[in-house]
Amino acid sequence: MARGKTQMRRIENSTSRQVTFSKRRNGLVKKAFELSVLCDADVALIIFSTRGKLYEFSSTSMKETIECYRRHKKDIQAKNPPVEQNMQHLKLEKASLMEKIEHLESAKRKFLGESLISCTIEEILQLQQQLERSISSIRTRKIQVFRQQIEQLKEKGTTLAAENSILLDKLSPQEERGSNEESVIEPSADISEVLDVETELFIGPPETRQKRALPK
Repeated sequence: MARGKTQMRRIENSTSRQVTFSKRRNGLVKKAFELSVLCDADVALIIFSTRGKLYEFSSTSMKETIECYRRHKKDIQAKNPPVEQNMQHLKLEKASLMEKIEHLESAKRKFLGESLISCTIEEILQLQQQLERSISSIRTRKIQVFRQQIEQLKEKGTTLAAENSILLDKLSPQEERGSNEESVIEPSADISEVLDVETELFIGPPETRQKRALPK
């Protein structure tokens, strides 16, 4: 006959509960012993009954196994802190950051000339000194920027002057060449006028040729 499935709930009958406890305790100890022998593992088993009676099993030494467990637990907690401890640390860090932000916001308002009613004379003098130092730093930086821009403009002017000089040097030979060409072309015009003679062939006495040459 097949055994029925055991329901996982507290056994109400005390006698049945005690019998089941003894059987399953012995079975659990047997399984622990087999695990230690078959797998060469350190196994420690601690059981307390409902009456507070202690039952234990250890493959080596219960004390050494417990000490090893405590050391291992401590190392795990050091590497991975508990969630509650981590949350507490985050809350403290958040509160510290909020306090710093509030302090910075208050200082910003004071630098803008706001919320000065609650300031003492020492705080106002200190604020004035800080503003004067800030203005001095700003003016110093402004002068540095102006000087840098002036130097850049000077360098740009020097570069443009050099480029202009190069262009003038390139342009001078071209002007000289053009003037020489004009001086050569002008005499050729006079020569063309002199050489502009009648080349028509005419046969006859010279007097007739002179009459022909006279304008009508």
